[in-house]
Amino acid sequence: MDVDLRKLRYFVAVAEELHFGRAAERLHIAQPVLSRQIRALEEELRAELFVRDRRGTMLTPAGEQLREDAPPLLAASEALLRRVTSAARGTPTFTIGFMPGITVTSAVRALTSRRPGLEVRLLRTSWVDQVEVLHDGRADVSIVRLPIDRQGLQVVPLFQEPRVVVLPLDHPLAGKQSVAIADLAADHLLQDPDAVPEWRDVALEMRERDRPEVPRIHQVEEKLELVASGAGVCVIPLSTAGFYTRPDVVPVPVEDIGPNHVCLAWMATRRSPLIREFAEAASSIAPPRSDAMT
Repeated sequence: MDVDLRKLRYFVAVAEELHFGRAAERLHIAQPVLSRQIRALEEELRAELFVRDRRGTMLTPAGEQLREDAPPLLAASEALLRRVTSAARGTPTFTIGFMPGITVTSAVRALTSRRPGLEVRLLRTSWVDQVEVLHDGRADVSIVRLPIDRQGLQVVPLFQEPRVVVLPLDHPLAGKQSVAIADLAADHLLQDPDAVPEWRDVALEMRERDRPEVPRIHQVEEKLELVASGAGVCVIPLSTAGFYTRPDVVPVPVEDIGPNHVCLAWMATRRSPLIREFAEAASSIAPPRSDAMT
């Protein structure tokens, strides 16, 4: 039995929304059509995936398992289509994902000097999609900032750099040479706490469990805009702070937050010689200058 990828995409939409009407709108199809496709998938798998009652739509144990396994399969299919389409054009291409603040020029030049006919493309990523671009094939390699989900990836360390907290210009601590996390306990952290585990642990110790939920922020510019408006503070790598300078926010070193680790990552199943060659060239990617804030 072969699983129909279209039905699998429909299932993922319903599993994420837990509502057939919203999922149908998201997929731009009629709700009865979506319901028929899900029933057909259940028949093919010989398993009930959803329970629908007055309380709403819920996943069954089989549905929970499929929700866990389906996204990597769909991402792999998208990656395959992208690579085949790229190969069909006749001009070899190589796409490099990179996080803000990281300069890849030296590595790109080293690679293209070895492969003169290669078309190198650059893809700016964010905390949200720096690994996702590998799974779905948008990038062949990605220069990532840890922590990441390493499942299915080959990860090679490149360098590490200090992190700073970005404060609004009128913040009482904005003029300090450095601060500790405890000094900022009253401030709202405008990012995923998993990105700054030291801050999360201190916040828990100080019973800061009732903070407002952090909105989904995709870009550094969004974080800095929120900081400048007084909505909170954020912790970013030193090079990122140096790249995104603006007069209404101030970067300050944090004494008890460890450095940010920058690595090169790619899908462990890939055997492309271009990946191996770029991994060698990536050793030329250097950490930012330590005086970037002076």
